[in-house]
Amino acid sequence: MTDTALQNAYQIVLTCALVFLALMVIFCLIRAVRGPRVADRIVATNMMGTMVMVAIAILAILLKEGYLVDICIIYAMISFLAVIVLTKVYMGVYQERKKKEEEGK
Repeated sequence: MTDTALQNAYQIVLTCALVFLALMVIFCLIRAVRGPRVADRIVATNMMGTMVMVAIAILAILLKEGYLVDICIIYAMISFLAVIVLTKVYMGVYQERKKKEEEGK
């Protein structure tokens, strides 16, 4: 009796966590689109990646599928590389603007 009740409680808590993460991803997507600065967009993109990784890990627990953990690790690497590339591109654009401003003065 207590085993099934405990499993039901875990399932409810993890499902609520997934719903909460989905809402937070939507809010981060809004922040990534609206800005106001590029740094805000990069941080929002990084946060979305992290929350998706947590959601995949929760799904691995709920569905009792071990391969989802492997997918989560692969997604972590891809998300990390995406943030690094976005930061490098932003720094290049920033340095070009700064260089043009210095030449203009």
